[in-house]
Amino acid sequence: ITHSDSGLEANHIPMLLGQSEGKDVLQGHLSKANPLWKNITDGSEVLIVFHGPNSYISPNYYPTKQETGKVVPTWNYVTVHVKGAITFIHDESWNMELITNLTDQHEAGQLKPWSVSDAPKDFTKKMLSAIVGLQIDISSIVGKWKVSQNQPEKNKLGVVAGLSQCSESESLKMAAIVQDHIVEGS
Repeated sequence: ITHSDSGLEANHIPMLLGQSEGKDVLQGHLSKANPLWKNITDGSEVLIVFHGPNSYISPNYYPTKQETGKVVPTWNYVTVHVKGAITFIHDESWNMELITNLTDQHEAGQLKPWSVSDAPKDFTKKMLSAIVGLQIDISSIVGKWKVSQNQPEKNKLGVVAGLSQCSESESLKMAAIVQDHIVEGS
């Protein structure tokens, strides 16, 4: 998420956590057709949001609904907010290393992983000329979460039971997180 003379803008960019000069950084790339790299200058502050599991929580999940009726719907979530200063990178070898690392990470789970070197060199060179690398020097990382921690244990158990009945993977992931929260006793 950035802010420029044209206002707020959000871009969805795959990022890798890396190191540069002994500091944690996020690295990624975007198409040269994306005006982001023209709209903000190197050193501009940006906000990166990493979304984890999230789910609607129905008042029907709470046993206290039957006891008092004093419940409302809510939303449980897990997210991380990273702030930092962005730098745009126009170096072909840096971008090639980034693309290779990003591809290797995401292909690792494939039965037969694809590699950047599988593509013809002239094609890869042409594609590299169409991107801009970016690096964010991290200034802060803040985890934010709401996983029914404000509820009594019986309501947490109700949330786990209710979400476990859902077929959506996000709801099932959230059920597991709330269950872990109960086990940890916090």
